[in-house]
Amino acid sequence: MLDLLIKRGLLLTLKGKKRRGFNIDLGIQDDCDIAIKDGTILKIGKNIEEESRFRIDARGRVVIPGFIDAHTHTLFGGARLDEFEMKIRGLSYEEIKHRGGGIINTVEKTRALSEEEMVDILRKNLKKMSRTGTTTAEVKSGYGLNYETEMNMLRAMKDFTEDWIDIVPTYMGAHEFPEEKTRKEYIDEITTRHLPEVASESLADFCDVFCEDGVYGKKEARRILSKAKELNLNLKIHADELKESGGAELAGELGVTSAEHLIHPSKKGIKLMKDSGVIAVLLPTASFILSEGIPPIEEFRKNGIPMALGSDFNPGSSPVSSMSLVIGFACYHYGMTVEEAIAGATINAAYALKRENRIGSIEEGKEADLLVLKYRDYREIPYWLGNNPVKICIKCGRVSFEREND
Repeated sequence: MLDLLIKRGLLLTLKGKKRRGFNIDLGIQDDCDIAIKDGTILKIGKNIEEESRFRIDARGRVVIPGFIDAHTHTLFGGARLDEFEMKIRGLSYEEIKHRGGGIINTVEKTRALSEEEMVDILRKNLKKMSRTGTTTAEVKSGYGLNYETEMNMLRAMKDFTEDWIDIVPTYMGAHEFPEEKTRKEYIDEITTRHLPEVASESLADFCDVFCEDGVYGKKEARRILSKAKELNLNLKIHADELKESGGAELAGELGVTSAEHLIHPSKKGIKLMKDSGVIAVLLPTASFILSEGIPPIEEFRKNGIPMALGSDFNPGSSPVSSMSLVIGFACYHYGMTVEEAIAGATINAAYALKRENRIGSIEEGKEADLLVLKYRDYREIPYWLGNNPVKICIKCGRVSFEREND
């Protein structure tokens, strides 16, 4: 007996490999059924009539893979409302930092949290994300900037065991420099204490570094990422967000899984990313809020660099938890096609998290992470900007959220 049978949906399967270029195939199958058993997609086809414990009539509705948020800072203490007012009055990110804002503002509040409080914050924030269709989210540490808090953040992620969303944990102690240590002291601490502990306890899948002028220079980022690679951690990098800083070049040189932000990558960096198969993780709500401009989308297209999307959910530059809103901004603000944006929030995001064999598309044998939308046309996802498109959210074959009267 099946656990769940979804009948007669308009499926965007996104079956196959990562999506590149302007003309993206979403793998559309109309009037199609999905048979689910033990949390896995068992069969896809027309007129499946096997006995099932539960059945969903999806006629007239789009069915897509669950959204995958490829870049978040979901675990943090407090908010930064004063900085919000500074932004809308026209102050730049650098000016806000000089006034005591930025990442350091959140570090103090996060250091004051217990591990139990961190788990509660994760639950609250991830619940918001789940209700707008996110079924998997990458979550970074980085608001501790000391051994104790960074490890507590990662352990809180490990302790989070809800069945309605999955976390992909990333160690990002190199998010900024703590005020109480010199640059050399802190980098030594990261490479000799933080990273070995992360690896020995299997606390994170990835290591990320904020490679940017004024934060971690290219040489410093290389040292940290090389140590992480030596310890068998996968690599990510915050690259060229505020100006061209060599981050995209380093991404290509080290062959990281993904380079993120990428507002100002060099032409050399784009070529190196292409040659090394690096995925571009783009964050349109963050660049909009910070008035940073847009990445070179057309260059990514020409070079066949796959583009994934993330919310960059954090208390400063992107207090945004909805991937449908991110998809909308990818279209309206970045000029991405609807198909590029949907692929960026599903299959390409799965590749950016090394989960492509499990999630990101509707295929037999993959986890049944699915969204039944309230829409008849997938273009409505970005068109109705800010609206929640989800009628039913399914995580591993189980309905985790259902909206009434939509």
